[in-house]
Amino acid sequence: MAYAPQPTASHYIGGVYVEDTGGDAIPVIFAATGETIATVHAGTPAIVERALAAATDAQAEWAAMTGRMRGRILTRAAQIIRERNRELSELETLDTGKPLQETLVADATSGADALEYFGGLAATLTGEHIQLGEDWVYTRREALGVCVGIGAWNYPTQIACWKAAPALACGNTMVFKPSETTPLCALKIAEILTEAGAPPGVFNVVQGMGAVGAQLVTDPRVAKVSLTGSVPTGKRVYAAAAAEMKHVTMELGGKSPMLVFEDADIENAVGGAILGNFYSSGQVCSNGTRVFVHRAIKEAFLDRLAARLSDAVIGDPRDEAVNFGPMVSERQMQTVLGYIEKGLAEGARLVTGGTRLDRDGWFVTPTVFADVTDDMTIAREEIFGPVMAVLDFDDEAEAIARANDTPYGLSAGVFTRDLARAHRVIAQLRAGTCFINSYNDAPVEAPFGGVKMSGVGRENSRAALEHYSQVKSVYVRMGDLEAPF
Repeated sequence: MAYAPQPTASHYIGGVYVEDTGGDAIPVIFAATGETIATVHAGTPAIVERALAAATDAQAEWAAMTGRMRGRILTRAAQIIRERNRELSELETLDTGKPLQETLVADATSGADALEYFGGLAATLTGEHIQLGEDWVYTRREALGVCVGIGAWNYPTQIACWKAAPALACGNTMVFKPSETTPLCALKIAEILTEAGAPPGVFNVVQGMGAVGAQLVTDPRVAKVSLTGSVPTGKRVYAAAAAEMKHVTMELGGKSPMLVFEDADIENAVGGAILGNFYSSGQVCSNGTRVFVHRAIKEAFLDRLAARLSDAVIGDPRDEAVNFGPMVSERQMQTVLGYIEKGLAEGARLVTGGTRLDRDGWFVTPTVFADVTDDMTIAREEIFGPVMAVLDFDDEAEAIARANDTPYGLSAGVFTRDLARAHRVIAQLRAGTCFINSYNDAPVEAPFGGVKMSGVGRENSRAALEHYSQVKSVYVRMGDLEAPF
């Protein structure tokens, strides 16, 4: 089978592809077949040093460029991504196993949106003037320096761009480490940024596992670490960065609630539950996997949900008719199947799904559990797979209290025709990224991020600029300076 054009080496440093087979081999496995489609090598300490040196050498010159010049490069990169959306989407499908029907509209396009948006903002990064009688203060918004980005495996193209775009717009340079599970897509983004005019060293990609990440995070030349990943990984990286007083953005996991009230439009609520549980085969950090449904409509909701899930087209994700693909890896599939077993063992009612398909690849059918209670494992722990837990409720206050009874706080959603109730409930849900009569929308114009154990900082929107820059205050005295002696 002909595959999309792939990167030509494991790393991208200083504007060129770099290979070093001294690092551990990392097979890239196509999740729909189990076939190895590429092999990259983890970065050796020398490779990591080379990337950090390239980013350090490039940073001052990049920051000295006008914002408009940097923005023009980011905007050009966005244009190239859109022109090559098909091949980048095919690569994303190979890298992750997500259906091409999905990647064509949700991955490279989202990355292009981020580069275009922050490219447009780059020229607006100004300070302010503060008059203090005859004296005055002015502020400068300055780059942090060298940033490290650490990506997750579920949206490799999007995450690389979500981190690179605001970082580069502010005048920082970046060394990006993709997940070892999906290492290919970020290399193409680096290649495109160079083609768009980014100077060598502005955006570098190094492959590897925990040891590479640790070397990057603890290097004294690094000013900022931005990670997308699990809560346990986030805790370790946050602690390592804090030890050196580095800036951080942590975009971590969740066990987000979705509240469906008795007056909700059931068709829309079911659609939201599908988007919030089964898009990308359930491998989305913000998914609303605890679906609280008012007891009065629970069975109608479940009936309609099961009917719509029966229309899911499961198969080879390279077929554009397919809308539900495999788990990203065999390990993730086994994790999901383990949670399904726990759900059954703890007494949840299996409404549909719950099985592995008897075929090549790592396919788990869309799974819905009903009669789930708050103390069940599937209602407490992040599964990161196509497993929905439906919980009953009778009272608004009860639903809010139970929805908030979690250490996480990434997302939350409310479905109701009563907009006063919608805003009242959303205001009480402790989550950073919320939805009313919708779910999992992520426009670049809106801040994205969580509270509690789901992370710190925000990605996207103008808010991201605050996390990739710092303010310098300059006091200007216009007259003589008095001193006590």
